Amino acid sequence: MNTPLRLEVIVASVRPERFAPVVADWFLRVVRARPEFDTDVIDLIDTPLPTDLTDTLEARAFRERLAAADAFVAITSEYNHGYPASLKTAFDTAKHEWRAKPIGFVSYGGLSGGLRAVEQLRQVVAEIHMVSIRETVSIHQAKRQFDATGTPTDGAAIDASERLLRQLHWWAEHLRTARAADPYPG
Repeated sequence: MNTPLRLEVIVASVRPERFAPVVADWFLRVVRARPEFDTDVIDLIDTPLPTDLTDTLEARAFRERLAAADAFVAITSEYNHGYPASLKTAFDTAKHEWRAKPIGFVSYGGLSGGLRAVEQLRQVVAEIHMVSIRETVSIHQAKRQFDATGTPTDGAAIDASERLLRQLHWWAEHLRTARAADPYPG
């Protein structure tokens, strides 16, 4: 297929004074420069998903966006060695819409750069039948790693984003073709 892959970038943190917009804005500039992706954003701070997982109009609209997507990237912070509860609610709000689709992670935080959150998330996404992209963008000491224009000063994040997007494209393209030819049996 030559049509761009539908990519939803999920911004996980919903805390006041969060650093997520800085990381998300940079990553979105990177991914939107790539013609193979048609990219949109699901910012969980603006997505009122019920924590009790009741079926609401917002939850149905959220699932429709997920169903239309070919791939995902979650931009996540790390809080207390874990990922934000808002992201778990997002994963639990849907079921079939995630299946047989790839997801990459852009994490940020203190010394660990969010890697502990990502390792936990890999277990969650495996359970909902997603493919976790091996390459991860991890930004350590995130508040010190961006210049005044919102660009990382650490070349490792820039390099990792390119590798992540190449891998995400490969998986998304092949899984889209596979889902069209033979629906996922999960």
